Amino acid sequence: GRRGAVAARKMTKKQDVRLPTGQSQYMVVGRFVPNAKYSEESPMCKVYRMKLFAKNKVVARSRFWYFMGRLCRVKKANGQIISVNQIYDKSPSVAKNFGFWFRYESRTGTHNAYKEFRAMQLTDAVNMLYQDMAGRSRAQAAAIQI
Repeated sequence: GRRGAVAARKMTKKQDVRLPTGQSQYMVVGRFVPNAKYSEESPMCKVYRMKLFAKNKVVARSRFWYFMGRLCRVKKANGQIISVNQIYDKSPSVAKNFGFWFRYESRTGTHNAYKEFRAMQLTDAVNMLYQDMAGRSRAQAAAIQI
């Protein structure tokens, strides 16, 4: 009756048809903000540059703070991001071999691994890595660190 009609109407609503674009490479530059304790010349205020793979700039910034918290004692609250730039391949029309050292969490624990892929662009090879790990090891994208 009425309930079936409401369910049918909900199902006919237009779905989001955008396909996932996969990973892009970003260069994020950031540092510890100088304060009363640490001056501009302090080694704590060094500028760090990181190359990351992420879906978009927002995720790249988030991953930057994740790794900064592990590398050196800088959190988002007492740090600043200077720039976020997307990196493009120099020669996207030439086939190349790419090797990745990465860490992933499986059902049994955390493992380090190395895989090689042949692709035209680095971002294509990264997407191949994520697809391969999802297929062979059932590793989700969030469980893989390159």
